[in-house]
Amino acid sequence: MLLPIVSEYNWSDSLRATLYLIALIYCFLGIAIISDIFMGAIEKITSKTKRIYLTKDKGKEDDFIEVPIWSDSVANLTLMAIGSSAPEILLAIIEIISNNFEAGALGASTIVGSAAFNLLCISAVCVMAIPEGEVRRIKDLKVFAVTATFSVVAYIWLMIILVVSSKDVVDLWEAVITLLLFPMLVLIAWMTECNFFVVPDKMKIVID
Repeated sequence: MLLPIVSEYNWSDSLRATLYLIALIYCFLGIAIISDIFMGAIEKITSKTKRIYLTKDKGKEDDFIEVPIWSDSVANLTLMAIGSSAPEILLAIIEIISNNFEAGALGASTIVGSAAFNLLCISAVCVMAIPEGEVRRIKDLKVFAVTATFSVVAYIWLMIILVVSSKDVVDLWEAVITLLLFPMLVLIAWMTECNFFVVPDKMKIVID
């Protein structure tokens, strides 16, 4: 959007490539600094706790417990997810508004590419970063199953609205449903974390 500042079309390809690479690295560093501060603020918000007193006597330190204010699932799906994806989302919004609400050169691939990068590259780095001999486990497998299912549903829904329903066009009702899928995901994940969908013991089928 900013380059070329001057007409450099007659310059050599190597010089132009170096110029654009320096500008790209500069932009990446700026985004990295802002994202680091932003994610640090989000972590501070989500780590807040409140005291629950076990007795009426608040003078005794042993008579209270501290519980987190934020639900882990809600924090991860809202502040963490939106915060880490804010650059791509804002870039896509700027492009679509400035292009008379028509897909530009980036289009939906900005968001899809970010999701694919998170799914493949970041997952691979997180696995490789675990020290040898140590193990990491998923804290709540039920919530993980919900988010994984919605991830697949999101790609299927995207294919439906762009290929089946109205080819290469996103209608208003499709956009509204897409927007509502997010709070639905957060609600179902929170309810799953709180064991709203746990089958009572009397209804469980025991399999030897």
